[in-house]
Amino acid sequence: MANNTISLRSLLEKEKLNGINFLDWFRNLRIVLKQERKEYVIEEAVPNDPGPNASRADKDKFKKHIDDMVDVGCLMLATMTPELQKQHENMVAYEMIQNLKEIYEGQAHQERYETSKALFQCKMSEGSPVGAHVIKMMGYIQTLKKLGFALNDELATDVILQSLPDSFNQFVLNFNMNEINKTLPQLLGMLRTAESNMKKGGSKSVLMVRVAKEKGKKVAKSKGSGKIKPKGKGALKPKGGVSKDGKCFHCGKTGHWKRNCPIYLEDVKKAKAVGASVSGTAHEKESN
Repeated sequence: MANNTISLRSLLEKEKLNGINFLDWFRNLRIVLKQERKEYVIEEAVPNDPGPNASRADKDKFKKHIDDMVDVGCLMLATMTPELQKQHENMVAYEMIQNLKEIYEGQAHQERYETSKALFQCKMSEGSPVGAHVIKMMGYIQTLKKLGFALNDELATDVILQSLPDSFNQFVLNFNMNEINKTLPQLLGMLRTAESNMKKGGSKSVLMVRVAKEKGKKVAKSKGSGKIKPKGKGALKPKGGVSKDGKCFHCGKTGHWKRNCPIYLEDVKKAKAVGASVSGTAHEKESN
């Protein structure tokens, strides 16, 4: 345990607080204190003395807080530049942190602003690897989260999709239309797959297949449609007599029309003879 404590405290000793690295220094300080179970010292003000009549548990709790406070205060002072040590040597750990936050809060705001600007202005160039681009944007998003400006998954996804070039327009359209919910690592995997398919000509092939199908439908319709036949009585009335290739619709022989067909006329007479005059007359009118 002691070796782990010494190893982690070396993080603070490597780069002392100098006024421009507060965020990194404070991050490392929290890591060390969390491992030592003393992080509460910089988060809670110094408690009041419980007094001589307090319970043993309250007295022990107060004593532990004071002991940890002194230990953490010394660690903080030891990892500051001499100028900052002089400014904070008479403060306890909680007071030091509050004062440092007031001094360097502007630095945190500036870093958040610069990171946000870099994220929203980050655009992928056509032909660049999509993996490297998305990983870079995920780094900006993670940095903002550490700075207290976390983006929810939906907003982070939208920002990444909007940064892609025109070659990914179809992917973005399909992604939004299907309302796909993916984590950023899953989105990264999908984009890498889409990029690989585009390099192989997958998107172009799909488009060509669709066009070919549409053309095939049009050709099939045009072949099966034929010429439009005229409707009405004029369609049944030939001009210039009977063609030698024309056939009677009743007997199937050439040289005459149905209305002049001897077989048809004979059938009409027979129908009249057996009392089917109405039906025979109707057939005759149709033939005329």
